[in-house]
Amino acid sequence: MEYDDSDRAREVAARTREFVDDVVIPTEREVLGDGPVSDELVAELRAEAREYDVYAPQVPEEFGGLGLSFSDMLPVFEEAGRSLLGPTALHCEAPDEGNMNTLERFATDEQKERWLRPLAAGDVDSGFSMTEPLQGGGSDPKMIRTNAKKDGDEWVINGHKWWTTNGVEADVLLVMARTDPDAHPYSGCSIVLVPADAEGVEVVREIPHMGEGLVGTTHAEIVYDDVRVPVENTLGEVNEGFAVAQKRLGPARLTHCMRYSGMAQRALEIAKAYASERQAFGESVSEKQGVRFAVAEAETELHAARSMVRHAARQIARGEEARVAVSMSKVFTANVVQEVIDQSLQFCGANGIGKDLPLSQFYENVRQFRIVDGADEVHKRVVARDAFDDVDESELEAVTRYRGQEGRE
Repeated sequence: MEYDDSDRAREVAARTREFVDDVVIPTEREVLGDGPVSDELVAELRAEAREYDVYAPQVPEEFGGLGLSFSDMLPVFEEAGRSLLGPTALHCEAPDEGNMNTLERFATDEQKERWLRPLAAGDVDSGFSMTEPLQGGGSDPKMIRTNAKKDGDEWVINGHKWWTTNGVEADVLLVMARTDPDAHPYSGCSIVLVPADAEGVEVVREIPHMGEGLVGTTHAEIVYDDVRVPVENTLGEVNEGFAVAQKRLGPARLTHCMRYSGMAQRALEIAKAYASERQAFGESVSEKQGVRFAVAEAETELHAARSMVRHAARQIARGEEARVAVSMSKVFTANVVQEVIDQSLQFCGANGIGKDLPLSQFYENVRQFRIVDGADEVHKRVVARDAFDDVDESELEAVTRYRGQEGRE
């Protein structure tokens, strides 16, 4: 399918596909089933990515990246997503990708030098510490209980977080905390940059989870116990944490969509190749109508997902919040890619659940996408609220008249 991507986006996406096909996927095949890859292997892949001129496509050139616009990133991220190792090799993986974007947009010059530059270079890792156990900070972030109180020129942070992605490895944590307990959380929270080695930061545990895969991304439970950091570590304005987070999460949801659509497209490519080769009941499996119709539906839905994401990206590029468009894209893509990967695995039968192919790890990994960065139900709520705010007055009058006539009968 042809999309309205710029020439530069197509060029970088083509180089990324070449890099993934020539370097990343052969490496993936060597390590499938062996658990998380080593830091040394990640460093080697990133060195190769620099050789192919595809490293950190989303990072400004002054910090060592390609400086692509948000819209131009999308096809590149899709090509990277064709392997579980791809986003890490390009250093456009979550959560570092979203955190780098946030630092670029909201950090002071000093914060950028201290955190963005080494993060972009791959010398440090970061975590986004927002979700909290049980009592709040998950699908309803207004329930956040972690607080930061001023003591002179320092914040004193106390709270309990979990599902902090990269929390075990992180060198810096972007911590969402209440800084004005009397204000509504949307106008009373701030994001504070907390060095992971600060006194009082306790990583309680790495939370076991499905889909750990080749990269071995961790999710941590963390307690902040009287953690002191300078007030100057505030990212963006004080009490504007939710505004900053929304600017981070909207684009990050779309980049997630493209990484996962790349994964689903690769799964479909594997399934089509397998079905074309596999003989059953006197003919190629690819000749079975059920298989052909399922592939047609998958191709159609993936095209629709890509188009929705690009539509939302255009709104963001115009400076719009695009909340509804992003929510539509996220919930639709999350369900499409899960279905496509599930169907692709089914086509490959026993080989699909084996570790010789990446499909089983794709399958484990993709299920989380309907939960992370906003569960399906949360995004449907956003879309539904907008839909009911836009009730047509003439239709409402017609319904009211009809109900009045019905009552007289």
